[in-house]
Amino acid sequence: MGLFSFLQSKPAKIKADLSFIGVDMHSHLIPGLDDGSQDVEDSVRYVKELHELGYRKLICTPHIISDMYPNSRETIQPAFDLLKQRLAEENVPVELGYAAEFMVNMDFEQILKDGNVLPFGKNYVLIEMSYMAPSPNIKEVIFNLMMAGYQPVLAHPERYNYYHNRYASIAEFIEAGCLLQVNLLSLTGFYGKGVKQVAEMLIKDKMISFAGTDIHHDRHVEMIKSLACDANIIKQLHTIDLKNRSLLK
Repeated sequence: MGLFSFLQSKPAKIKADLSFIGVDMHSHLIPGLDDGSQDVEDSVRYVKELHELGYRKLICTPHIISDMYPNSRETIQPAFDLLKQRLAEENVPVELGYAAEFMVNMDFEQILKDGNVLPFGKNYVLIEMSYMAPSPNIKEVIFNLMMAGYQPVLAHPERYNYYHNRYASIAEFIEAGCLLQVNLLSLTGFYGKGVKQVAEMLIKDKMISFAGTDIHHDRHVEMIKSLACDANIIKQLHTIDLKNRSLLK
């Protein structure tokens, strides 16, 4: 590849600005709850950097996985309050909220029956599956969530590699009434070429309703900052009608 071709292939840079998204509805910023931020100092730093990129509201979604991260409102609230207090002390003008990212398994069915679902917005519930295999009860859970008055949102469908050769299967979630959320990191190639390609296809086919950072650590933050300056990625995101800003209401 010649020098001219190399320069032409580099992504065009623009001023970092994600204010058109406005709200992040998928992150792991609350300290000490899962595989995300482990201390409040890091959490405060991540929030400040997201605010500088234009985010006005951050909805933190710690994992709830019964055998790994058995979180609940009782475990989340104290850590959330600590982070919120520190942000107030440092005058960081970001609205902060929390929900959860629920692993769909048999234990989640009991969480729903017990009324312990933690939604974001009015009634959105963020759900995920294992990266090894789809949850056998996923369609039943989607139906039961809707019957209970919730709107299910499937996190990062582009990261489920078992759907990469069965792209039509992803559309079945929308047909079942589930919304889809893409990870911004997926568009950078952070998780691999295949994930990036599927994420771009989902955007091109207008199948995405939400975009989330899914931030866990410093490397993720740096990649989000890089993405915010990538004109090609920003152009792609502007082609879809994201619901993120509706969460400001």
